[in-house]
Amino acid sequence: MDELVRFGISMKESLLNKFDDLIANKGYSNRSEAIRDLIRNRLVENEWEDEKKEVAGTVTLIYDHHSSGLSDKLNTIQHDAHHLFLSTTHVHLDHHNCLEVLVVKGKAGEVRSIAERLIGVKGVKHGKLTITSTGKNLD
Repeated sequence: MDELVRFGISMKESLLNKFDDLIANKGYSNRSEAIRDLIRNRLVENEWEDEKKEVAGTVTLIYDHHSSGLSDKLNTIQHDAHHLFLSTTHVHLDHHNCLEVLVVKGKAGEVRSIAERLIGVKGVKHGKLTITSTGKNLD
């Protein structure tokens, strides 16, 4: 286990006050935890910038399942890249609208590409790729 290191940060008092308000609203117990999370978030974003890094995430889709051929198109895309999909959850929100959450893992470039293909299918009302990490490089 790595040794804990202390270091100082200089900033304007007004910026620090805004940061303290933010972390209090988010429920952090101290600045150190909040700063660690900010650093981890940036490291995860950095992983996603490398097309070849193994990453994880979710693709969230909202669509009308009555749209002609839409479900088949979405399924075909998923089957063509089955190695990227770990899990799928399908929820009927109402008579017309469905929510689908796809858990993905693979090379960042492939994951981003497949998410864009799914989100771009005609009939998808809203889609979003949410990035995260496999956790292997985070302490």
